[in-house]
Amino acid sequence: MDTKKRATLVASAMAGALAVAALAAPGQAQELEGFEQCYGVALAGQNDCANAAGTHSCAGQSTVDGHGGDWIYVPTGTCERLVNGTLEPSEV
Repeated sequence: MDTKKRATLVASAMAGALAVAALAAPGQAQELEGFEQCYGVALAGQNDCANAAGTHSCAGQSTVDGHGGDWIYVPTGTCERLVNGTLEPSEV
């Protein structure tokens, strides 16, 4: 996949995740039909909810890009196609 297509895919996933985050109650992890929690791709301050290690307990509190313990919602089947995306937390 070329760089431009990859950037478009990542941007689309992030936009979708941010739209879904607006639907979720602040500070609460909940399952949303058609979406999965994707670890390792959230930008600093853009995570959807608590860190897997418990280092913070609310959305928007991540401090580094791509931390393996922070997650965002992405459409089901998208996560593992993203660079560093995984369905299980790491670096916790």
